[in-house]
Amino acid sequence: MTKDYGRPANADENRALVESRLAELADSDGPRETLTVEWRGSPRHLDVIQLRVGTLHYNPATHRIRAQRSHDAHRDALLEADPWTSASQAYLDSLLKARPGDPSQVDPEFTDLAESLREYGQSEPGLVTHDGVLVNGNTRRAALLDLHGPTHLMRVAVLPASCSWEDIAAIELSLQLRKEHRRDYSYINRLLAVQELVEAGTPLPTIAATFRTTPARCMQDQWVLSCIEAIIERSEVNGARLPLVSFEDHQEKLRELHRAFEKIHATNPEKAELLLESRMAAIMLGFSKTDVRHIEPGFEDKYLAGEVPGGIVPKASSGGVTIPGLGRSVKQDSGALRNAKALTDAILRARMATDGVVDSSLGGSPDFVELKTAMDTAIDRAGRDGRVRKRKQAAPKRLLDAAADVDQCVTDLALSRATQSLDEDAYDDALVTLRKSLEKLARETRKTVKDPGDGVYWLLEEFGKGF
Repeated sequence: MTKDYGRPANADENRALVESRLAELADSDGPRETLTVEWRGSPRHLDVIQLRVGTLHYNPATHRIRAQRSHDAHRDALLEADPWTSASQAYLDSLLKARPGDPSQVDPEFTDLAESLREYGQSEPGLVTHDGVLVNGNTRRAALLDLHGPTHLMRVAVLPASCSWEDIAAIELSLQLRKEHRRDYSYINRLLAVQELVEAGTPLPTIAATFRTTPARCMQDQWVLSCIEAIIERSEVNGARLPLVSFEDHQEKLRELHRAFEKIHATNPEKAELLLESRMAAIMLGFSKTDVRHIEPGFEDKYLAGEVPGGIVPKASSGGVTIPGLGRSVKQDSGALRNAKALTDAILRARMATDGVVDSSLGGSPDFVELKTAMDTAIDRAGRDGRVRKRKQAAPKRLLDAAADVDQCVTDLALSRATQSLDEDAYDDALVTLRKSLEKLARETRKTVKDPGDGVYWLLEEFGKGF
């Protein structure tokens, strides 16, 4: 259910001002600017007026910075309690200007928007309620405030007076997702918007069309968000949790994780869960996409287990969970999976302390550097072994590709016979080239293969004579 954030302190003044401007517009004979929006299922043409940016308010329910609000839990709590105070509006102002993945830095896209407004002015009107709450144009208001101050006039279309917070949420989402909008949603805010539409009962094909994607990608977004929420819940220390923005820059890693998880889960669910734990642990330690790819099934036992310093990760409990009153136990995860989860939890506590979410001086948090060094060593070993495997498989794979080409050649020959279109001289020259290549292959095979099988024996017999 959409939260009702109430009304700003100057809502009555804004409403009177808006109504007077709309009345003046209705009485005038000149051309009128309008903006068409989807209003409760039908197109609605809204009149555009001018209001001072200083009288307007940022929308606390905007989807654009929903994930970024968790950057500062204290300020977010104050904003949730009363979004209309100067402190709450200042927090929204700072987030609208900030990089999605690091709200402590100004977003280059915001800088570009401000430069565009400075040079060309406002091209599209914003969208406002009668109370002065911006439904669309929040970022533009932030830029105009910086450029011209609170007295600058901003062009805004006015929603009907009956507009509710449910209407605001629906309209803001539909407008922000238009192709022509200047700034796309950040990754996590997109995941949140998809989930909001799902919870509202919107069919998946409709959501996919809205986001210009596929239903399968929307289902992937839901899976990723559920994993993120589970990790955030597990990170809790003394009431504090990792913020959503901690996952903002990991889009490709999380999507690759989903693809790998689904592929393995179909045949071995526990291996898939182990992969999920290890890759999430590496993501939380800050490893790159190419590094995370080296984490494959078997990584935990073969590479990681021997690198984690003893005592840095608490031993996972064993045995089943006893059901009170029945005296019966339910089977728990395997020891390997419990240990993997314990390591991930340790990394989350270390990350919380390193990021300053919790006070590291209180103790109890594992050493982040030690954990990252252990993971780095394990990933490096896995990467070296992976490269060796690829070199071992390179020659066989090329032969299989060549065999596929020969099979295709058989089909091409049959087709050419039917139309009598074969260039026989060119075909003969190609076979001579193929024979020379096979002779060179046989020569190198004789030097390399120590224990020939049927295939190698055939190659040497047919093409390896004379050397």
